[in-house]
Amino acid sequence: MKTRCVFHRLGVCVLLLSGLTVSSVSVDVRPNRQQFFRGDSLSVSCADVQTDGWTVKRTLRNGNTGTCAEFGRIDGSFCVVDRVTPVSSGVYWCETSSGQQSDQVSITVTDFYVILEIPALPVETGSDVTLRCRVRGGSTLKAEFKKNGRTLTSDLVEKWTISVDHLSDADQYSCYVPDLGGSPTSSLRVKGRRAAVAMETRQHHVGDEDEDEDYDDVAAGVAIEHDF
Repeated sequence: MKTRCVFHRLGVCVLLLSGLTVSSVSVDVRPNRQQFFRGDSLSVSCADVQTDGWTVKRTLRNGNTGTCAEFGRIDGSFCVVDRVTPVSSGVYWCETSSGQQSDQVSITVTDFYVILEIPALPVETGSDVTLRCRVRGGSTLKAEFKKNGRTLTSDLVEKWTISVDHLSDADQYSCYVPDLGGSPTSSLRVKGRRAAVAMETRQHHVGDEDEDEDYDDVAAGVAIEHDF
């Protein structure tokens, strides 16, 4: 990564890190799960937006993209989607008037009798995630939990906890309740744990020769928060 000294004072070189893009927009989903029954409602909002002029958008599985005004209703800071149907399945995200976008969240709406309660929002490595199996019109039940089609539990259990220790989001999770059937499959969205990394720099005076080479040797003069 190329760095540039943009300000020098009291022997400290403050560096501009080119190529590092930090989005100020994040998406929030309530309830925080990927799977919904037909007829459920969900709310999507945009957090950490520093300016007005944001909207919630979605792209359906058929490729059609629309704004909240087309598929939901605005309620304060939320885009509320009432009585979702399987057609409502797709990816949802936030976008500002300047075109800045949040990460996308995946939503699946099903006519199945069973859904898997799995977070829609990204989870950090090092955290534990608890999965539950919910039946239509009722609460959570004991179930078999599966990963990539393989049963994880020898008996029916009320919940299954995953320790998130890798960045792969390719694993597919589902659950199965005898006599009622199985849920759709979903993947966890995983992000690196936020870490503040402080690295020492050496003093550099403006006007030194070969300053580009010196800058390349400097990792950072400030603490940087960064999602891996």
